[in-house]
Amino acid sequence: MSDTQTPAIQVLERAFTLLDVLARHTDPVPLKLLSEATGLHPSTTHRILNDLTLGRFVDRPAPGSYRLGMRLLELGNLVKARLDVRDAALDSMRELHKLTHQPVNLSVRQGDEIVYIERTYSERSGMQVVRAVGGRAPLHLTSVGKLFLAHEEASRVRAYATRTGLAGHTRNSITELSRLERELGQIRLRGVSRDEEELELGVRCMAAGIYDDQGKLVAGLSISAPADRLEEAWEPRLRDTANTISQALGHRPAR
Repeated sequence: MSDTQTPAIQVLERAFTLLDVLARHTDPVPLKLLSEATGLHPSTTHRILNDLTLGRFVDRPAPGSYRLGMRLLELGNLVKARLDVRDAALDSMRELHKLTHQPVNLSVRQGDEIVYIERTYSERSGMQVVRAVGGRAPLHLTSVGKLFLAHEEASRVRAYATRTGLAGHTRNSITELSRLERELGQIRLRGVSRDEEELELGVRCMAAGIYDDQGKLVAGLSISAPADRLEEAWEPRLRDTANTISQALGHRPAR
């Protein structure tokens, strides 16, 4: 831990270290092991753990052993409830827009449509996109919508196709279930989705998913551009930006 990251009060640093060690174990941890893992004297370890137990940050299920306490869960739930995907995404979206100079969109799913909830863009992009904030579009015609469909079971995708009829908007729209299923399979492999002028002629998009602390897909981040200006080089940055937003929501990728 660098000087800039070290708490000013030493006992807080030691308490944080103990909590980190406890977090690495699913079962209660003996005092001796905690002392050895942190390099703290057993009496110091015992004293700090007692105080953390009083605050319910640590539980003592049996004499001499400890685990993380319910107070941490209560506080974590409060933090989660107050997290807003729009707030978490906006700064990262602006940075991505500075790189691409094209509209960057944040969308969520509502039923059989995606809804645009935030957008960063500039007038200089020279592109008029009809789908403004609050606008809606069918899942199968948008890059973000296809991300959500790719996370569904096959039976749910078929049910969606039956409900909507897979109506198209342009000559490039996917209107056949077999073709949509193939496309969704590719999206699962790539982790990134595309809209090749399927919603609007002259406009292409690429999208990556945003996940919460439970690993659930909660939103999609997309770049929209005139068909001849969408650059493949943007894809890694799009992925990284979506990952950054996911991490701000508590997501930790499986290792």
